[in-house]
Amino acid sequence: MTKQLWTVDIVDWETNHLVLTDLRTQVFIVEQDVPEEEELDGLDPGAFHFIARDAEGKAGGTARLLPSGQVGRMAVLSPYRQCGIGSALLRYIIDWHRDRALPPLFLHAQTHAIPFYQKLGFQARGPEFLDAGIPHREMVMDHD
Repeated sequence: MTKQLWTVDIVDWETNHLVLTDLRTQVFIVEQDVPEEEELDGLDPGAFHFIARDAEGKAGGTARLLPSGQVGRMAVLSPYRQCGIGSALLRYIIDWHRDRALPPLFLHAQTHAIPFYQKLGFQARGPEFLDAGIPHREMVMDHD
């Protein structure tokens, strides 16, 4: 798929939980075999949620931001990978976060995705660890 423009918006959980849950279920539970009880951790009602849509309005990816500053649950559907949706989501979150009195951004990156997050200003710190059986490293925003 070629690169295209993505519209990213912040959305509320109550109104959009079905589409957000569907995106995350497809990526984490179906593709990556993450147990449902780990994916659906109960933190969503208090989180900020972001969704990326293509020109036709089809949702292709999502991410959430916890009040602690942790970016997570970043999920991009398989057909939309490598076409800019992940970058669009994360840039939107970084810009949105900059104007708010929230703790610094950090995330737990799957190790294969570390270069992606580094390009957007995150730096890895600490040892590798397993989350849902998948290798991760903590990453922190090196500027904001």
